[in-house]
Amino acid sequence: MPETPYFNEKLRLYKEFLKGKTASVIGVGISNIPLISFLLENGAEVVARDKKTKEALSENKNLNIEKLEKDGVKFITGENYLDDIREEIVYKSPGVRFDKPEIMKAYQNGALITSEMEAFLSLCPSKIIVVTGSNGKTTTTTLTSEILKRAGHKVWLGGNIGNPLLRVVDEIAPEDFTVLELSSFQLHTINRFENKGLPFAHVIFPDVGVITNISPNHLDWHTDMDEYANAKKAVFSHANVGAKLVINRRSDEYVKAFATEARAQDLFVSDFSAYDGKTESGASLEGGNIYIDGEKYFSRDDILIPGLHNVENYMAAILATKDFAAKTDAENTAKTFTGVHHRLELIKEKDGVKFYNSSIDSSPSRTAAALSCFSEAYDGKINIILGGYDKHIPFDELAKPLCEKNCTLYVAGHTAQKIYDAVTKSGYFKKNPVKINMCENFDSAVRLAKKNAKSGEIVLLSPACASFDEFANFEKRGERFAYLVNEQ
Repeated sequence: MPETPYFNEKLRLYKEFLKGKTASVIGVGISNIPLISFLLENGAEVVARDKKTKEALSENKNLNIEKLEKDGVKFITGENYLDDIREEIVYKSPGVRFDKPEIMKAYQNGALITSEMEAFLSLCPSKIIVVTGSNGKTTTTTLTSEILKRAGHKVWLGGNIGNPLLRVVDEIAPEDFTVLELSSFQLHTINRFENKGLPFAHVIFPDVGVITNISPNHLDWHTDMDEYANAKKAVFSHANVGAKLVINRRSDEYVKAFATEARAQDLFVSDFSAYDGKTESGASLEGGNIYIDGEKYFSRDDILIPGLHNVENYMAAILATKDFAAKTDAENTAKTFTGVHHRLELIKEKDGVKFYNSSIDSSPSRTAAALSCFSEAYDGKINIILGGYDKHIPFDELAKPLCEKNCTLYVAGHTAQKIYDAVTKSGYFKKNPVKINMCENFDSAVRLAKKNAKSGEIVLLSPACASFDEFANFEKRGERFAYLVNEQ
């Protein structure tokens, strides 16, 4: 007899609860647009609140305000969008702090304060792996997903990447895996409010939590570094006994303290580092080979995406999936995964030249970081495409890595002259005057770099600028680069 399809009883009860309730959705963004539809479909009356004006919101092609208003959604927009919250349930966007006076007042008046992510976590029946950290989240999350897929599992990818998953939670089965990249914003308010009247209000998650690292970030939003770091604790502080926490053992004091706390909760802690030689537990690197719990897995040279930080991203993903995938699944992923789109993504290798798309590098610091991923063996062999929209950021910090690595520059866009001046007027250029090609536009820069690159060299798109002078966004810029690379 065929197996009976899985039925999510929690989801049924949650939908029953929503019927006839009033709900305020604060922040009409990527995750909350499908949330509005979910609430409407299940009988809730919805008020959508956003600081943007209705005219500004209407620019989002995924948001049909006219249709939603016909369906009964009331929009409250502009500076006073949080005034007079009287709805029974408040679904807060990650970018809105929980302690805004208007939200706290609504809670004191009996409102249930939650979010799309909290709702999903409370209803998801599968194993959940959550990745957070200051750097490397997206790559580590994607690698975790890819390894599990190679092992034959059905994987749902969400959070900051992929699609909002609440709308498809009824399709997720207990034997599946859900892999989430979550930011400090998303983690900050999980289980913050008691919400006694809300079904499954207290979220117990994840099965595996990963903290790639912690360094200062988003301090314009968080009150201080302590608050930012402590938001990351949600990847283990709400977990069941026996859950796993994966951490970077060379990270800062915050992560070390978290490991101690996790062990006190009877969680299993596994760590990684590519810098301190072979260890008998966790993940390590020695002699160019990756070791997991003392067992040799594969050579770092098998990894297609460059940089020692990506070796550590692999280590984190392997430790996160070790109980659910074989060694060969990790190895085969390393040999085939060409990178997350637009992040040092290997587009093609032709005639001995490797073409990397790192269009997401929209600041000088990101380009400097991208260059650091290539070893000294590539000094004098990097053809880099720079320039774009002017965000009025100085380019002085680019001079050192560009000159020290003896790059050949192909510069275009609104910032071309600024980049040229920053490099040529620096002391680094006087010691090592790199070749600079000033190009008419993006296409001509790519084509010239492609024409000039020799076997053993790379062509790297790492613009150090936003894309808006020629492209709608960095994705379109990266797609154009890939097209030009593949052009005959």
